Amino acid sequence: MPNLITSLDRYILRQLLTALVAVTTTLVALIWLTQSLRFVELVVNRGLSMRVFLQLTSLLIPGFVAVILPITSFFVVQFVYQRLAGDRELTVMRSAGLSQWALARPGLMLGAIAMTASFVLNIWIVPASSEAFREYQFELRNKVAALLLQEGVFTAISDQLTVYVRTRDTDGTLHGIMVEDDRQTNTQATILAESGRLVADGDTPRVLLVNGSREEIDAKTGRLDVLTFAQDTVDLASGHGEDSQRIREDSEMSMQELLHPNPAIIPARDFGKLLVEANRRLSQPLTTVSFALVALLFVLTGSFRRAGNLLRPLASVLCMVGLLAGGLTAQSLATRHPVMVPLIWLQATLPGLICAWLLFSPALTAWAKAPPAHDHRMAA
Repeated sequence: MPNLITSLDRYILRQLLTALVAVTTTLVALIWLTQSLRFVELVVNRGLSMRVFLQLTSLLIPGFVAVILPITSFFVVQFVYQRLAGDRELTVMRSAGLSQWALARPGLMLGAIAMTASFVLNIWIVPASSEAFREYQFELRNKVAALLLQEGVFTAISDQLTVYVRTRDTDGTLHGIMVEDDRQTNTQATILAESGRLVADGDTPRVLLVNGSREEIDAKTGRLDVLTFAQDTVDLASGHGEDSQRIREDSEMSMQELLHPNPAIIPARDFGKLLVEANRRLSQPLTTVSFALVALLFVLTGSFRRAGNLLRPLASVLCMVGLLAGGLTAQSLATRHPVMVPLIWLQATLPGLICAWLLFSPALTAWAKAPPAHDHRMAA
């Protein structure tokens, strides 16, 4: 019997793992395709290479996997076990003397594997990829985009900076330059120049202007000041002062930074949000096992019907959707009221504990093994 159980474990687990990889890969590809469309403009209008596009959007993939892994684990367990029940394989396994625990063990093993992968993703891989993505995106939007000025086009480097170039020679010389610079508080500047050239000062792009004028309007007095120059430079970075430094989001921070934030960098009002993010990362992998147990409970309990039974799979899906909604609600409440952080852990663990108790309780185990009455009549 031990050899038989081991063989059956491998048989079911192989189907589960194959389905999990296939479903997760397909869904990630679809999500990546839809989400990456917003970056196509960088390739079409900004002239970036396809290599840069793929490098940027591929950094989103770990986050997609971390989000959908508990959901795909649920659907894979539900589908594979439902197919085994429909093919009467579960009935044969019970007839061979396998217990409820033995039947559920491959599904729980899949949940444990997915949970381990989810822990690795949430704690290490996703924060690193998220930080790399935002750094790359910041560089492209605020530095590289400034180097892609097009002829006859008003190029919006940022909300406060717009550049127009009439013509551009093959050697890089610009003619007919206009810069609308609103980055200084209470001051609007319009800069006109006959010609210029893009230069790089470290990582900061600048434009060298020749023979032009700078017109500024004081917002308080309404006075127009005009300054002519023979040569001047304008910083084309999108921000200025503190705005030139990218503000890191909580999704990029390590667990150490979330649990022990630096008061010199992070305001005290954000400490609660960081605490919720830390607890979310630690608790979300547990939902993978909980969702697997929900699927196992609805498949392995109750009697088999030849005509099929759509009620239990539908109830299982509705239960999982309710748990997802409950998880979002718990996170929202915990963000507003940090004292409710335990709700995040309760939502992640309580459904699994309840399903495990119902699945392996002696009364339900006996009910699951009992043959339906109509089968006895048909046999007679």
